Amino acid sequence: MGKLLNIVTPLHQMTKRDYLSRMNDEKVHCMLKAKEYEFDYWDGDRRYGYGGYKYMPGRWKAVAQALIEQYQLTNRSKVLDVGCGKGFLLYEMKLILPELQVIGFDISEHGLKEAQKDIRDDLIIHRAQDTYPWDANNFDLVISLGCLHNLEVFDLQKALIEIERVGKNKYVMLESYRNDQELFNLQCWALTCEAFYSKKEWIWLYDHFNYTGDYEFIYFE
Repeated sequence: MGKLLNIVTPLHQMTKRDYLSRMNDEKVHCMLKAKEYEFDYWDGDRRYGYGGYKYMPGRWKAVAQALIEQYQLTNRSKVLDVGCGKGFLLYEMKLILPELQVIGFDISEHGLKEAQKDIRDDLIIHRAQDTYPWDANNFDLVISLGCLHNLEVFDLQKALIEIERVGKNKYVMLESYRNDQELFNLQCWALTCEAFYSKKEWIWLYDHFNYTGDYEFIYFE
């Protein structure tokens, strides 16, 4: 298996969250609405998800730069983003490497329509657990940020197998916990998560599913 990285965590820690407030706000209703992954999830009320996920110049720049440096990407490299959402990270990577070839996919029609115009044609509708329409080792890097924990374990296995197959290098970031307080906070906050696994459990699953790429966890402290 690959390395435990610290790329997204600093950005994740910039946001403050009221865990109990979300738990007490008709959470089952909000979960069902969030799992549609359309307007309400991205740009509706905060109770359903992001509460307005707009492009902010430079917000993802540090993450983009870290990935480029970590995997020694160049203008001749190819990157796939599994569960790309609005594609803001891919766009920031293109600002640094204008000739970088990027492809992203997501299940959200609204998310893809809201992507920056310069990369919109490089984004497609596809599910993370379905067979990817590319040959083995087609990409220099496959990334997936905040997506795979939304899959049930049998679909998680399928997604990791495909990520492993099409990528020369791989990096996956998802939600986890290290103690009971973080588990409680995660259970309060998460709207779409299906896989509530500890750090140790995730690492065991990666090994069990023969995932050899790098990984990162974000925690709700």
